[in-house]
Amino acid sequence: MRKLFTIIIMLAAMLTVNAQTNKQGTAQAKNKTTAKAKNKATEQAKNKAIKNEYQTLKDITYISADDTSAYRRERCKLDMYLPTQKKGFKTIVWFHGGGLEGGNKEFRPELMNSGFAQVAPNYRLFPRCQCPDYTRDAAAAVAWTLKHITEYGGDPTQVYVGGHSAGGYLTLMLALDKAYLAEYGVDADSIKGYFPVSGQCATHYTIRKERKISFTLPIVDKMAPLNNARRLNTNLTLITGDRRLEQMSRYEENLYLKSVLEGMGNKFIPIHELSGFDHGTVLAPAGMLIRDIMQKDK
Repeated sequence: MRKLFTIIIMLAAMLTVNAQTNKQGTAQAKNKTTAKAKNKATEQAKNKAIKNEYQTLKDITYISADDTSAYRRERCKLDMYLPTQKKGFKTIVWFHGGGLEGGNKEFRPELMNSGFAQVAPNYRLFPRCQCPDYTRDAAAAVAWTLKHITEYGGDPTQVYVGGHSAGGYLTLMLALDKAYLAEYGVDADSIKGYFPVSGQCATHYTIRKERKISFTLPIVDKMAPLNNARRLNTNLTLITGDRRLEQMSRYEENLYLKSVLEGMGNKFIPIHELSGFDHGTVLAPAGMLIRDIMQKDK
C-alpha cells in the first residue's frame, strides 16, 4: 500500500513538472513570436524610413533639346537616385557595362542608402553608333550632372565618376583624355574622383571589332586610356577582379597604367585586385569598396 502511494505521489510530481515545462515552453514560444513580430515591424519601419529618405527620378534627357538624332534622343537619358533629407551630398555618375554593344543604366545596390546620390546614364551603342560616340555621350552625362546637381541638393564639387567593364573604359577615357569633358566646358580634374572597375586600358575590343581587327590583338592608340596618360590633379582608383579569373590581361593592363602614371610623376595610384572574383562577380565587392572610399573622402 505504501509503495502504491509513493508511485502515485511520484506520478503527480511528474505531471506537475510536465505542466510547468509545457507552460514555460508555451510562454517562450509566445515571447519568440512576439519578438519576431516586433523585429519585423521595426525592420519594416526602418525600410519605410529609408525609402522616404531617397527618391528616384527616371529618364531625364541629358542632351540638348535641339539634338534631332532619334537614336541619341532614345539612349541619352539618365536616372537619378537622390537623398531627400540632406543637402550638399556627394554624387557618383555610374556607367553600365556591356562591351559598348549592350547594357542599360542601373543603380548599384552597394551604393544605395549611403548618404549620396547616384546618376545612371545610358549611352549610344555599337553598331548603331561609331567610336567615339559613346564616350562623347558619357562626357555629356557628366557635364549635365555637374550643371544640374545643385538643383537636386547635391554639391557639384563632390561629383565622382565610375563604371564597370565598358563603363570602366568610359570612366578612364574621361579621366585621362581631357578633350571629351572640355567639349562641354568641364575640366576633367574638377571631378572629385574616378573609379573604373575592370576597364580596358588598351583600345577597347569593340573599337577593334569596328575596325575589323582581331579581338586578341592589343592596340594602343588615341582611343586607349594608356595612350592618354597624363599628370592628374584628381583621384583615380583602379579596381579589377582576380588576375587568374578576369578577362584577358585586364588586371595586367590596369597595373601597366598604374606604372605609367606613377612613372610620369603622379602620386601613388591605388590598384585593388579583388581576389577570388571574376569579371562579373567583382562588381559587388567593388561597389562596397567605392562606397567606403566615398564615405571617408573629405
